Amino acid sequence: MRSIKHIEINGVNIPTRYVSSLPFNESLREQAKKLRRTSTLSEVLFWMQVNKKKFYGLDFDRQKIIGNFIVDFYIECLGLIIEIDGGIHQYQEEYDEKRTAYLESLGLIVYRISDESVRFSMETVLVNLRDFIIKTFGN
Repeated sequence: MRSIKHIEINGVNIPTRYVSSLPFNESLREQAKKLRRTSTLSEVLFWMQVNKKKFYGLDFDRQKIIGNFIVDFYIECLGLIIEIDGGIHQYQEEYDEKRTAYLESLGLIVYRISDESVRFSMETVLVNLRDFIIKTFGN
């Protein structure tokens, strides 16, 4: 559904930027469903703040399949991926860099949030995400 042409956040016009024809690995469908059922605490806490368009009317998808990857959250109308990085990410920096490079090669933007920030400073996480969206996409 691509009916939204722009969003307004704090008086700033945010034009939509749909990225078309994203690759989709069908064989990951069951794994994505499983990940939705077994989300981390931080993913659940974040989801509670943004689902049902609670965050400036933006529609977030959870555990979205893009190519051979499953991303934590995706805002289709912006082509924005939000990843919540837990402790494991410090041991897989090279993998994360390659994954991010691939996703960015598709025209997507990847925004990372630490697991700890979500658990202990949700208000700051949401303000920082809002400010990032305004700075990156705003007119």
